Amino acid sequence: MFSYTLRRFASMLPALLGVSLLVFLMIHLAPGDPARLLLGKRATPELVTKIRTDLGLDKPIYVQYVLYLKRIVLHGDLGTSTHSRRKITTELGERFPATLELTFAAMILAIVGGILLGVLAATHRGRALDFLGMFSSLAGVSMPIFWLGLVLILIFAYGLGLFPVSGRLSPQYDISLEKLTDIAFLNNFYTLRTVATGNWTAFWDYLRHLVLPAVTLATVPLAVIARITRSSMLEVLHQDYIRTAQAKGLSRRKVVFKHALKNSLIPVVTVIGLEFGYLLGGAVLTETVFAWPGVGRWIVEAVSKRDFPVIQGGVLFIATLFMLVNLLVDMLYTYLDPRIRLG
Repeated sequence: MFSYTLRRFASMLPALLGVSLLVFLMIHLAPGDPARLLLGKRATPELVTKIRTDLGLDKPIYVQYVLYLKRIVLHGDLGTSTHSRRKITTELGERFPATLELTFAAMILAIVGGILLGVLAATHRGRALDFLGMFSSLAGVSMPIFWLGLVLILIFAYGLGLFPVSGRLSPQYDISLEKLTDIAFLNNFYTLRTVATGNWTAFWDYLRHLVLPAVTLATVPLAVIARITRSSMLEVLHQDYIRTAQAKGLSRRKVVFKHALKNSLIPVVTVIGLEFGYLLGGAVLTETVFAWPGVGRWIVEAVSKRDFPVIQGGVLFIATLFMLVNLLVDMLYTYLDPRIRLG
């Protein structure tokens, strides 16, 4: 296991290098001048030239890339935002907890709902429940995220008034003084912070803000997990050991959930890992619609501002997370199926 993990980490390095090079070239070859955008249209040519020199934009592209890699490898420094003049790592520490909490909430809904829907469809194959479940999953995959988010806002926020429209917390709940720890990154987890400090009113308000974006974000992975669970369960339910378990007189629930479901989880876990990685970096539309201050919305704002360091650092961070999630999924295989050996 240890040697396998080391090899996987070693294989991640060329991939991350390729991601960094591709993103670097794409944003630097795109039209527009970050210095001009930062200063405004009325800036003098002399001032624009000075800013370009300060930001290192006057150097050749290959020199800029080498300096960028050197700063990351030697110092672990992702750079400084040209717009806010703050460290990228600092802004990531503020934004990533919001994305992580939203992703976890969405994945819990997607995993529970998707597996249950897939199991019900597989155990009622060809009947109304099967058709209803598969139609629902097809609709979930087909619906645009931004459209679904707006519809949920119109119905449950403006229409019924059950949930807030946007943001993470209502203005009247100021938790800035309720510092949980000296580690700033942990203080940005609102669930952990409100529970640890006993601020239950702020906690429930935060959960109300979390419901609509989490449901919106969970729609596509829930549909994918449901379809994969159904197909995997149908294959397992026809195996000989399932018929043997039924012949022993085991209850239908035990046969389905203890024997069939566990042995059909390998492809399901693979999809869950992929979807979790996608959501960590792909919640752009959801975060934009609900004004959720996460990494996705942060990168979108950086693109509009031509903030090169933020785009580079954010994409590289997301790519690293995606690869780590896939590594954890591979390791989980050995637990689900002892016959699998990593190597």
